[in-house]
Amino acid sequence: MNTIRCKIEKITPFNDAVFQVILKPEVPFDFKAGQYLSIVMGEKDKRPFSIASAPNADLIELHIGAAVSESYPMQVVERLKNNEFIDIEAPAGEAFFRQDSQRPRIMIAGGTGFSYIKSIIEQQIASGHTIKTQFYWGCRNEQAMYYQDIARQWHANHEWLEFIPVVEEATANWNGKQANLLEQINQDHISLVGYDIYIAGRFDMVGAAREVFRGMGVEEAHLYGDAFAFIK
Repeated sequence: MNTIRCKIEKITPFNDAVFQVILKPEVPFDFKAGQYLSIVMGEKDKRPFSIASAPNADLIELHIGAAVSESYPMQVVERLKNNEFIDIEAPAGEAFFRQDSQRPRIMIAGGTGFSYIKSIIEQQIASGHTIKTQFYWGCRNEQAMYYQDIARQWHANHEWLEFIPVVEEATANWNGKQANLLEQINQDHISLVGYDIYIAGRFDMVGAAREVFRGMGVEEAHLYGDAFAFIK
């Protein structure tokens, strides 16, 4: 893992709870779609965030959910707002995209877990992949689905990709599913045998998903999520 200095190019709020951060590394570094980096806040304080950009991008994109003042992620946002440069450590993570696999794929994001999935899907598009892929994105409501437009654009532009937006609180004109994310997946799939599954989101959601998926026959060697390294 390398320590790399980055220029803070832009910090833009997607909504009142999620920030888009654009970093320009002083030196290029190699990473795989689905890996993460750590923002260096101090010698022993390094905070991980999924890389939202694909490996072929010149700039590094992060999505930081920081709704609560003085929270762990908001401290990072404030540091970025008040500095021109930041050090990162990268790359890290074993839940990267297995692009040589020919198995159909299910991508699952809860909230800002979208950033992890975005990197993988953009890599699929850049590589000309056409393997059938379903992408489930679950949020509390439509306002929390902060990058819905790009996901719907993927769905419209690529026949192999199906975007399934899921919210728990829907308005009358909502164009998607209204359900619990895991319940929706369970409803749509009798079995998960044969799939590569990539998942990111809150640790409690990812842990609950693994239990649900075990009941659906998931092959855990093909279930990818960095959260599993922390929720044994």
